[in-house]
Amino acid sequence: MRLLPPRHPLKRGEALSPKWLTPKWPAPRWLRAMIAPLKATFRALGPGSVSSVLKVALDVAYILLWLITGLLLLLLVAAVFIPLDNVNITVSGESGGRQLPLTRMLLLFGLGAATAYFGGFMLILRSLRRIFRTLTMGDPFHPDNVRRLRQIGLTLAVVTGGVWLAQGFVAARLAPGVMDPQGLGELLTPIFSVLIVFVLAEVFREGARLRRESELTI
Repeated sequence: MRLLPPRHPLKRGEALSPKWLTPKWPAPRWLRAMIAPLKATFRALGPGSVSSVLKVALDVAYILLWLITGLLLLLLVAAVFIPLDNVNITVSGESGGRQLPLTRMLLLFGLGAATAYFGGFMLILRSLRRIFRTLTMGDPFHPDNVRRLRQIGLTLAVVTGGVWLAQGFVAARLAPGVMDPQGLGELLTPIFSVLIVFVLAEVFREGARLRRESELTI
């Protein structure tokens, strides 16, 4: 059975505008003149749209995270050779603070955890930048976006689980009685965030399938 194409299909690269900016009645000329610049401002897709502005913000954040991750990597390498004689750190919590000797293993653990944390979010921003690149091109349901969303969900799950384990290790081994141990209840919000990302990936997968079927039918 052949599916009929829509009467006014949206061409690739054409921008979308919110429905509330499109009146359902024959609007006067003065009203159309007022709505026209708003449509150009609030476009969802295409060049000069909201997605292109968000992509610029993501580019800036990605560069900053890249610089921070690179600096942490350099510090991680330098920590192998830095002398640590009579150096203490203070671990503070709700019940007070405690001084601990700064050993090389502790320093490497802290720098390695921070590097993995910022590196994980850098990978997430890299996938988001590529998704928003397809949005600025007017092609949101690109097949690669499904894989990118799944990568974001997996990376977010790994980063969240790593932070939870690292905090539990510090509370139990390094500062017992000073920091409170992590509970399973603190994982509920990150788990829901990861599930939402995977649900969005399935929505994009279905959208890519419908777009492919529509192209084959037309």
